[in-house]
Amino acid sequence: MAHRLLPGRRSLLKGSLAVSAGLALPAFTRSGRPSAEWGVQAGDVTRDSALVWVRSDRPARMIVETSATESFRSVRRVRGPLIGPGTDFTGTARLRGLPPGEQVHYRVLLADPDDPRRTSAPVAGTFRTVPDRRRDGVRFVWSGDLAGQGWGINPAFGGYRIFDAMARLDPDFFLFSGDTVYADGPVAATAELPDGSLWRNVTTQEKSKVAETLAEFRGNFRYNLLDENLRRFNARVPSIVQWDDHEVRNNWYPGQRIADTDTRYTEKSVDVLAARARRAFGEYFPVPTLRPGAREGRVHRVLRQGPLLDVFVLDMRTYRNANSPGDQTVDPQGILGREQLDWLKRELARSRAVWKVIAADMPVGLVVPDTTEGRPHVEAVAQGDPGAPLGRELQIAELLRFVKHRRITGTVWLTADVHHTSAQHYRPERAEFGDFEPFWEFVSGPLNAGAFPATALDGTFGPERVFVKAPDTANVSPAGGYQFFGEVDIDGDSGELTVRLREMDGTVLFRKTLQPGLVGQ
Repeated sequence: MAHRLLPGRRSLLKGSLAVSAGLALPAFTRSGRPSAEWGVQAGDVTRDSALVWVRSDRPARMIVETSATESFRSVRRVRGPLIGPGTDFTGTARLRGLPPGEQVHYRVLLADPDDPRRTSAPVAGTFRTVPDRRRDGVRFVWSGDLAGQGWGINPAFGGYRIFDAMARLDPDFFLFSGDTVYADGPVAATAELPDGSLWRNVTTQEKSKVAETLAEFRGNFRYNLLDENLRRFNARVPSIVQWDDHEVRNNWYPGQRIADTDTRYTEKSVDVLAARARRAFGEYFPVPTLRPGAREGRVHRVLRQGPLLDVFVLDMRTYRNANSPGDQTVDPQGILGREQLDWLKRELARSRAVWKVIAADMPVGLVVPDTTEGRPHVEAVAQGDPGAPLGRELQIAELLRFVKHRRITGTVWLTADVHHTSAQHYRPERAEFGDFEPFWEFVSGPLNAGAFPATALDGTFGPERVFVKAPDTANVSPAGGYQFFGEVDIDGDSGELTVRLREMDGTVLFRKTLQPGLVGQ
């Protein structure tokens, strides 16, 4: 593959990966100068721009310096925002006018607002801008589901060590496919493993209960940044982030009321919780459509990654209808909402990229039940009836029909959510609904959470499970394995797209290569 690895990036990777595999938590000592010990991260990188994120330990002016080399001999300085308690001391600065297809080194300094000469120690990171040239190729990784089911940061296990395995592939970016935190999942100091030994978690006050207040939601995002592996990964791999349910509450939907019998929550309005979670999400990830400190904004967006790739980031949570048995014969709202579905169809039709990755935070053909309200409802799209589309399947059928009749080439679906890894091929000859072209859906995750058995397939769109790896029992800890991520590698010469499903240590479990220029395959 014609995919370059620039010397500056290689030496940074070598130095970073030489750090001890043990967990090193931030010291967070208050001195006379601001401190940025939560690390840095870049997000939504384009051909000429990027967002850079930092968190301070006190009010400070964010300053970003960029350079073509890691020596920072020649720098360009960008004056970022004044950050303070209104955004939980987080800040995001947009870098503009960057050269396409180049390695960019950056470092963030935090300046005392009253004395700009008093600055923090610089915290460095790096990323590659999107290339204009097709021959450069694209490589990225994806996964989701971090610190779920009470399996948090365990220093004896090496923390979130899957991030080091992903970093070794030197991806252009990381697609974080939702459940970036488990705001509804408290982390206790210990959890018992099947052999009687104990899993020992790092704990914080905010992770001791379900998140309800804005401070508690913010604390959930801070918790993950206590992990050295994740901070190191963030400094050298930019992200494209979406959310799903656990940023708020398991299986939530707009307008939901939490039952009085759920005594964990004193705030019973899910809409109130979701607004607080969205604000914290926008403060702790560099997402351009979510302004830090704001309650509004959107998660769905399209990222143009050069001639070979467009990434369509969906939000299958914010605009959905209420979870139900999913047997409606008419369902205009569905899982995406009409406005987002129309947006997606327009953007797919406009796309001239060879490959169109549809980044879905939930799977299409896997049945994901919802019993949180004591009834057998549907949480995702598929509702278990292999017949004609019903409920939320109607909206997906409309989208698949649109892709076929507009002859849109190169669509691939990527998702996480179900805590196992698999590859499904959808084909109209096997389906009750046949007005679509064949397509692939690849599933990966979790990153550091409980693993679960494979879910049932719904035959409406004719899926065949070509590969699956999942445990036989529920909630297998990270110590028991079954932690996964996926890799997508697009060759700049041939245009072929290769998907590899990988285990926590990077071992390849499954590989599939798709050919460019086809409506379906």
